[in-house]
Amino acid sequence: MGEDGAGKKNYEIAVFACGCFWSKEYFFSRAEGAIATRVGYTGGHHDFPTYKDVCSKTTGHAEAVEVTFDPERISYEALARLFFELHDPTIDRRDKGGQYRSSIFYQNEGQKAVARQLIEELQRNGLLIVTQLEPAATFWQAEARHQKYCDTRGMVPKAKTYRLKRKV
Repeated sequence: MGEDGAGKKNYEIAVFACGCFWSKEYFFSRAEGAIATRVGYTGGHHDFPTYKDVCSKTTGHAEAVEVTFDPERISYEALARLFFELHDPTIDRRDKGGQYRSSIFYQNEGQKAVARQLIEELQRNGLLIVTQLEPAATFWQAEARHQKYCDTRGMVPKAKTYRLKRKV
């Protein structure tokens, strides 16, 4: 990693979907090593989707957060662990059109392996994880009014981290 020949940092991208993207972006943007975040739609079959399109539950897109990060300051694994803490990955929301599904859109085989390892770790703890691993697809940036939604409205979402309990 580090800097390339032109002196630019070699940042990486991570894309996570786990419910409404507004509060999730808030927390991802505050992770040490996160350089930038944006919210949008991915994993569907409709070009240039709008929020209204995605809410119609006919496009197959998930609301997602794209995180540009510095791998020298935060690992992909740390971001993926945050993803699992920001929602309950045992609840299957695909029947509601998939907009709020739990998905990790991996950019490469390394990210896929890390995500799979974390899922297996949670499953060894007795949890039925429904998080899908999907190859990165086109990330359609959401409308401007959705970007930094909590920040621009002075909202501080509750730090609702999930302590995933063992299922019996």
